[in-house]
Amino acid sequence: MYIDTHAHLTMPEYSDLQDVLDRAKDAKIEAIVNASFDIESSKSSVCLTDDVDFIYAAIGVHPQDAELLNLQTIAELKKLAENKKVVAIGETGLDYFHMSNSAEVQIKAFRDSLSLAQELDLPVIIHCRDSQADVMRIVREENKGKLRAVFHCFAGDNDLIDFCLGFKFMISFTGNITFKKADLLRERVVRVPLTNLMIETDCPYLAPTPFRGQRNEPAFIYYIAAAIAEIKGVPLETVAYMTTNNAREFFKIPA
Repeated sequence: MYIDTHAHLTMPEYSDLQDVLDRAKDAKIEAIVNASFDIESSKSSVCLTDDVDFIYAAIGVHPQDAELLNLQTIAELKKLAENKKVVAIGETGLDYFHMSNSAEVQIKAFRDSLSLAQELDLPVIIHCRDSQADVMRIVREENKGKLRAVFHCFAGDNDLIDFCLGFKFMISFTGNITFKKADLLRERVVRVPLTNLMIETDCPYLAPTPFRGQRNEPAFIYYIAAAIAEIKGVPLETVAYMTTNNAREFFKIPA
C-alpha cells in the first residue's frame, strides 16, 4: 500500500478524475494529499476531500503566487483549516527559477506561511527551487521549535539533506528519480534514510519512466517506490511500508 503525499488533482488536466481515482485504488493507493497553489485551489482541494474519502488537503499559496498571500487570504486559510481533512500548509517556499514575482515578496509569503503552519500545528510542504540558501536561512529564523516540514520534489544537495535530517524534517522524492540522466538525484536517495523519506507523484508533472512526457497520476507511485527500492537495495515492501507509515505519522492520516 502507498500514500501519494503530493498531487494536484484539482487541475484541469483531470477531467477524467473518477477514472484517475479508480486507477489509484487499483494501484493500492491508501491516501492522497492534494496540494494547493492559491486560495481558489485550496478551496477546491478541501471540497475534493469532502467528495473522496481517501483524499486529504494541503492548503496555501505557491511562491509563484506569493503576492496573493495577505491578511485576508491568511484568514481564509485559517477558516479552511478547520476542516479535519486539511493536513498541511502548502505548498509554500521559494522559487528563484520562475521569478514571477520578487524574492522579497516570496520571502514574506514564506515567512507568513511558516508562522501560520506553526500557529495551526500543521506541517508545511516546502517548495525549494534554486533558492536553497535562503530557504534554509528563513526556516532557521522562523522555526519556533514546532515546525514540521517536508521538502517536496527534492532536488537539493547534501547540505540540504543534512539540514533536513538535523531538524528531523522529511524529504520526498518524485518521478524524476527514474529519469535516465538523474544519477546525482539517485545519489541523494541513497543518502536519505528511509525513516525520513516519503514519496509523491507531484502529478500532473514529472511522470516516471516509462510514462515520461505523459500526464502523471497517483497510480504511477509504484514506479517511484520501485526505483527507491532498487537504488537502496531493499525490498519494495520495505519502501512501501516505511513511506506509508512516515506519511501517516507526518500528516496525521488515520489508518
